[in-house]
Amino acid sequence: MKILVIGMGKVGSLVGVLLSKRFEVTGLDKNDPHYTFELPIPTIKGDVTDIAFLQEELPKYEAVVSCMPYNLNLPIADICHKEGIHYFDLTEDVPTTNAIRKMAETSTAVMAPQCGLAPGFIGIVGSDLTKRFDKLRDIELRVGALPQFPNGQLGYSFTWSPAGVINEYINDCEVIQNGERKMVSALDGIEKIYIGGEQFEAFSTSGGLGTMCETFEGKVDTLNYKTMRYPGHAQLMRFLIYELIMKNRREQLEEILTEAKPPVQEDVVYVYAVVEGWIKGRIKREEFYRAYTPIDLDGVHWRAISWTTAASIAAVVELVADGKLPNKGFIKQEDISFEELLNTTNGAYFKESE
Repeated sequence: MKILVIGMGKVGSLVGVLLSKRFEVTGLDKNDPHYTFELPIPTIKGDVTDIAFLQEELPKYEAVVSCMPYNLNLPIADICHKEGIHYFDLTEDVPTTNAIRKMAETSTAVMAPQCGLAPGFIGIVGSDLTKRFDKLRDIELRVGALPQFPNGQLGYSFTWSPAGVINEYINDCEVIQNGERKMVSALDGIEKIYIGGEQFEAFSTSGGLGTMCETFEGKVDTLNYKTMRYPGHAQLMRFLIYELIMKNRREQLEEILTEAKPPVQEDVVYVYAVVEGWIKGRIKREEFYRAYTPIDLDGVHWRAISWTTAASIAAVVELVADGKLPNKGFIKQEDISFEELLNTTNGAYFKESE
């Protein structure tokens, strides 16, 4: 396939690098590349808010991978839909996903949003665990992208899109609770998690389940997704967002947090999934836990959040190209085989990092 990767930031540039090992890839960004190494793919300049530019450029490719913030994805997806171009993105935003899913009803190509870590990889992992059970009770999914050496009261670093993080912290979250689909508030439901003797907190954030509530409705008593952070983070974010009413000034909040908590090089991504249910009449519990750290690829150091997100979406692109997934319509992350994902060129990075 000829693939266009839009957004040559921390994740998008690595998506381009990974896919270029198998496909003909071009990168697109409105700025010149700013890395200390040379990207192994050609890049073009362009502004995604220029619809005329997108309408001219996108039809040159068979697939588009958008690594842009969620609020810039819909025009890209719309053109892909109209032109029959395979579309993939990393969005966690529920309204954006719903709009793309509507497009997919009449699409002649794949429409696959939510291909990152959460939603995305965590849903694939959780769904894989459920296949071991005859009857399900609970599915609980947790992901944390954190600095390895936190400082300050927030204990955080914005290695991921600040706009995306803020969106997850403000929008309501879909869950299944007591067997019923419902909405709960973000930053609520705080719980303690202990891993290797270290304490974390986890709380509800929006979008992490993707379409799983729809898929598992009527099959489980409990289904939820929570973000992991170091203790005290949720309380401070609630103070900023609600007590200082920064929820009405998202751009200003994004600027403040980006300036205060810039990215670190040494981060860690925790992926933790728990499923409970019955196997041959006995209640059982299955768990998946990994801590992914930075890796070096071709002599370049990549943060954990960058490579885990990039490898996840690149693996889904491979599965579509190889005919392991449908070649048109909407793709639910929970319908993707975890084993097949790990056996792709890029999914294999998750095995190598264990």
